[in-house]
Amino acid sequence: MFLPMNEEIEIRLFIHQRRITRVASIGRAAASPEIPMTSLDTSKIHATRHAGKIALVTGGSSGLGLATAERLMREGATVYITGRRQAELDAVAARLGVTAIQGDIANVQDLDRIFSTIREKSGRLDILFANAGGGEFAPLGQITEAQFDKYFGINVKGTLFTVQKAIELMGPGSAIVLNGSMVSIKGAPAFGVYAATKAAVRSFARTWSNDLKGRNIRVNVVAPGTVVTPGYKSELGMSDQQIAEYSDYVASVTPLGRTGEPDEVAKAVSFLASDDASYITGVELFVDGGQAQI
Repeated sequence: MFLPMNEEIEIRLFIHQRRITRVASIGRAAASPEIPMTSLDTSKIHATRHAGKIALVTGGSSGLGLATAERLMREGATVYITGRRQAELDAVAARLGVTAIQGDIANVQDLDRIFSTIREKSGRLDILFANAGGGEFAPLGQITEAQFDKYFGINVKGTLFTVQKAIELMGPGSAIVLNGSMVSIKGAPAFGVYAATKAAVRSFARTWSNDLKGRNIRVNVVAPGTVVTPGYKSELGMSDQQIAEYSDYVASVTPLGRTGEPDEVAKAVSFLASDDASYITGVELFVDGGQAQI
């Protein structure tokens, strides 16, 4: 993958079998001033924004899901999280005081158990952040059927049936936020399967907004840009050095001059799920520092 940079620095990244290899670096860009980051500890918390609401965050044990679960909890919601790894779920539940339910969204039986638990414990669902998903690098010509089935199974099938089962518990005023991605409109090399799944997610939001007409259940998409999470290692197979080099490249081509923070996505999800967004449905909100907008 060739990534054009400014005249002072050029980094060529080639993707082969889930690995990004740095081929050459020529020169150095001048040091840019430090840009302040935002985090949950320093960002404003709307302590009663979701008071009394029941929320579910799939894939809530790490990354964007964890950040969103924590923000929703601190903004008054009763929060359920799901994930495949019990130990990670237990650790988050103990730290945040949320309810963790082990399950794989690509497995319909697991989804039945997840929503049965929410029905039994809370009786309803007000907010769904359909966040669980994944992806890996594979250029055209090297994509396997197993890779295709895995990521369409999680990101498309899993999202569809998560939402379909969730709406049985959702009443008027409820909100669904789907986790999309900036890459759905960027054409990133060797990321075609993942990008296609996220384009499907964006399409779902349009269709479901119409399907839910008359029920006053809103459906929107949050589309993160480059936000480094544990998935960069566990899913994409990138090393610390590769992540650092890619982050530097992103900073050079992004209007805000940096990568994003998980809580910046969580704040957007919180807004879309809140009554402040009561006349917003079917939209895709990019949280990408302007990277996909120029």
